[in-house]
Amino acid sequence: MTRDIELYVSAPGKVILHGEHAVVHGKVALAVGLNLRTFLRIRPRKDNTVSIILPNIGTKLSWDVSRLRTLLPSFQDAKDEPRSPSSEHLDGLKKFLGFPDGSTDTESLAVLAFLYLYLSICGRDLQSTEIVVWSQLPTGAGLGSSAAYSVCMATALLTSCGRIANPLQEGTETSRWTKKELDLINRWAFQGEKVIHGNPSGVDNAVGTWGGALRYQAGKIHPLERVPMLKILLTNTQVPRSTKTLVAGVKDKLLKFPDIMSPVLASIDAISQACERVLEAMAEGPSAAHYSVLEELFDINQHHLSVIGVGHPSLDRLCQVTASHGLHSKLTGAGGGGCGITLLRPDVDPAVVEAAKRELTGCGFQCWETSIGAPGVSVHPPSSVIEEVKQAFSAI
Repeated sequence: MTRDIELYVSAPGKVILHGEHAVVHGKVALAVGLNLRTFLRIRPRKDNTVSIILPNIGTKLSWDVSRLRTLLPSFQDAKDEPRSPSSEHLDGLKKFLGFPDGSTDTESLAVLAFLYLYLSICGRDLQSTEIVVWSQLPTGAGLGSSAAYSVCMATALLTSCGRIANPLQEGTETSRWTKKELDLINRWAFQGEKVIHGNPSGVDNAVGTWGGALRYQAGKIHPLERVPMLKILLTNTQVPRSTKTLVAGVKDKLLKFPDIMSPVLASIDAISQACERVLEAMAEGPSAAHYSVLEELFDINQHHLSVIGVGHPSLDRLCQVTASHGLHSKLTGAGGGGCGITLLRPDVDPAVVEAAKRELTGCGFQCWETSIGAPGVSVHPPSSVIEEVKQAFSAI
């Protein structure tokens, strides 16, 4: 590992624009980069210690490098090519950390993913280092927070170990990693996601790596080119839900009413494809007509999602509040609570948005003005790191 490197990287969260639940049944889903980001700083330490600091969840852990080296024999053959974490890997790490079997809390999973990636990527090159990860993304909200974490971690470790170039170093021709390097980042981040989620789809880490928008269908991921950035209001209803239960409920309805439900899922599929065409057209120059179509697609899809049983009174309230201000919303993700997105046209009056935010906050919801179609994993010169991040890191 390069001893003198200090690197800042970030990766976006994600939202599902269209295709929730229908994607489980082979239909198209569109996932887009959410410009709420996770930031990571990696820098050398002068002692013989590896430390990870996660201020969002109050975690600060350190280990002696020589102790970590004792874990290497089972990891060395994973260095050249990303390999799925085995039960042997995870059981060994849990024993080393003193975590009980079945630990699924955020801290345990984050630390396990870090150590798995650190040992697998760096192998015999283990060096003293400090990693700090801070995020604008809430955890457990279906916004890809764990994938953004894994993407940042894989990027920082691959770069600091010299496995991929540092785009900021003198002589580098581009400020971005190459397609080949991004593919390697994505494949390693997928392994981190496996540590955390067991059997992820790969969509979240792909969005975190590539950014923009991705078309996902039947396990195949296809990045869309030249996707416009769209302003949105993201609202977290803070109503907990079980994705597994909601997915099972849709399946039950489909089995019970196949002639009714199949056309609804087919219509959701058509919405995703129509939205994809509009996004591609907007890359040539967005117009008011494009935004009107996107708003109509939001409205239609939200009704469909309620029909298939994944609506919730909190999401109905979100749509009612924003509609009263002339705005258009839909749920994003599993539904049953969770988050919703509201499209903000370029010409919307800021006072209208503020009024909607006040009313939604009064309902007990959390709101962020942000954008979708955000860039993927990025490297930042220290001077350009946003003030919010600087304050979070300086407080450590």
